[in-house]
Amino acid sequence: MTSHLGIDIGTSSVKAVLIGSRQNLIAESSAPLEVDRPRPLWSEQEPESWWTATQGAISALAAAVPREWNELASIGLSGQQHGATLLDAAGKALRPCILWNDGRSGAECRELLDSVPDFTRRACNTTMPGFTAPKLLWVAKHEPEVFAKTAVILLPKDYVRFRMSGEYVSEMSDSAGTLWLNVAERRWDATLLAACGLTEAQMPHVVEGSQVSACLSAQVAAEWGLAGRKIPIAGGGGDNACSAVGIGAARAGDGFLSLGTSGVIFTVTDHPVALPERTLHAFCHALPGRWHGMTVALSAASALSWIARIMGAGGDIQGLLARVAHFASEPERRAHAPVFLPYLTGERTPHNDPHATAAFGGLCADHGPEALAYAVLEGVAFALRDCLDVLVDAGAAPTSCLMVGGGSRSSYWAQLLADATGLALDVPNSAELGAAFGAARLGMIAAGVNQQEVCVKPAIRASFSPDRAAAPLLRERAARMRAMYHNDRGE
Repeated sequence: MTSHLGIDIGTSSVKAVLIGSRQNLIAESSAPLEVDRPRPLWSEQEPESWWTATQGAISALAAAVPREWNELASIGLSGQQHGATLLDAAGKALRPCILWNDGRSGAECRELLDSVPDFTRRACNTTMPGFTAPKLLWVAKHEPEVFAKTAVILLPKDYVRFRMSGEYVSEMSDSAGTLWLNVAERRWDATLLAACGLTEAQMPHVVEGSQVSACLSAQVAAEWGLAGRKIPIAGGGGDNACSAVGIGAARAGDGFLSLGTSGVIFTVTDHPVALPERTLHAFCHALPGRWHGMTVALSAASALSWIARIMGAGGDIQGLLARVAHFASEPERRAHAPVFLPYLTGERTPHNDPHATAAFGGLCADHGPEALAYAVLEGVAFALRDCLDVLVDAGAAPTSCLMVGGGSRSSYWAQLLADATGLALDVPNSAELGAAFGAARLGMIAAGVNQQEVCVKPAIRASFSPDRAAAPLLRERAARMRAMYHNDRGE
């Protein structure tokens, strides 16, 4: 029997899972991470903290299941995307990593578009402060001494790979989020790099996510109790691509709707899709010959947590959801409920507007907590409908869609999402399999297990089909939500 390790370098923690040859979960562990915000809009982490947390998570796994740990056959890596990790010629970090949720480089985004007229065609994406490329322009402008010493630029999970193996390697899905990759041709683009004053010599070698990228170094293998073992490390993937692999989204049309802090609709394609003017993320998938389209609503389950907290129901969100379901059982109450614009932290798709704000419209004296909470759930559903519309217009709508993330535990919200989006949603038995599980699957493929055998879909716990009778009212209320946004902008 062999075991396979998946590691996800997240923003708040490093998660590690050990699975068996039948993809059964053997053990899991995690170690926390801290985010530093030394100035407004800044969000940073020390690269060494990822390695320290990884070591801690691995130690916990090895101690919990020593026999299975000793049978380790492969490693896969997943991670938060877009982080700019700058190393000198000796492999030492020159500064803290600038993270995906850092907003300091807005001006540099505009400069990139101005400097390369066909930027979006080459990158298949528009510029945003979260991506890696504008961060390097900011460093060149504000920290020129750091920029001059930068020999290698790595993404977070690839820094951990470097510490594990001594090799500078990345893979297609994560690299696509730098804005330096030619997504269609799956290679670095010299013109995009030059726009940031960089060359391909400063980039890691790129492989497919299911290929062997490197092997565990002899030193680390010995430290982990695996002396003398040559253990392959798969290329891995960005966190959303790995989550897709984890639920078997491997063929064109396979997709998922993730209802976590943010909301994501992700679809696998067999060719590149692009709609940068509508903020479609067009990346390579973590599997060869596959790409994906991804749309993001910035406030999803976080919006529910927000309304529950201000209502004093933060400790009983399930109770609040039950009260909302009872409220919404009367069509007339739904029709006269307030409308919620869910842009609590700005919005990504389709507006690319970090300054967008949230609002309730149509408030009346007879609206109580349940009416407000219903409006929040509905508003998030409408935002995800907008996300789906972008995928439809790009020719990348999912033909099958799993629903995952913490919000998928609510049957009421799942049905509302199906009604508002028109998508049939299947909730798997384990709706929170996560990116680390997908990374472990990529490790299995890299170790020689057949991809079709590995990338099977999970058993389904519940299915939600759109209620066509609900569509007319929801369309009218969604139009009111969109009008609120445009009216606020004076359009």
